[in-house]
Amino acid sequence: MAQAEKTAAPASTTQNGGANVVSLGPRDILQGRLEIQGDLRIAGNVEGDLKASGDVTIDSGATIQAAVEGANIAVRGQVTGNVTARKRLTLGGSGRLNGDVKVGRLTVEDGATLNGNVTMQSERG
Repeated sequence: MAQAEKTAAPASTTQNGGANVVSLGPRDILQGRLEIQGDLRIAGNVEGDLKASGDVTIDSGATIQAAVEGANIAVRGQVTGNVTARKRLTLGGSGRLNGDVKVGRLTVEDGATLNGNVTMQSERG
C-alpha cells in the first residue's frame, strides 16, 4: 500500500465559520494516513487511517477501510475498521460499520448495521 501523509492547511473559504474543511469526492482515492485540524467529508474510497480534530462525515457512496477518529462522526457509507468518536457516532440508515467503536454517545438509525464491540466513555472535546 502506498503511504501518503498529509496535514491540511486552513482553507481561505470555509463552510463552518472559520474551521478547516477537507472533502474527498466520490472519485477520490486515499491510501495512507490523513490527519487534519478541522472537519472531514468523504464520498470516495479510503484505505489507511483518518484523524480529524473536528467532525467526520462519511457519505453513502464511500468505502472506508481505515481506523477513523473525530469529534462527531456520521456514517452513511461502508466502514471497515475501528472508530473513535470523542462525542457522538451516528450510523445513518445506509451505514454499515464493521469494527469496534469507542463513543461518548451512539445513534443508530433504522436500517444501519454495526458489527463489533461498543465502548461508551464520557464525552470529551
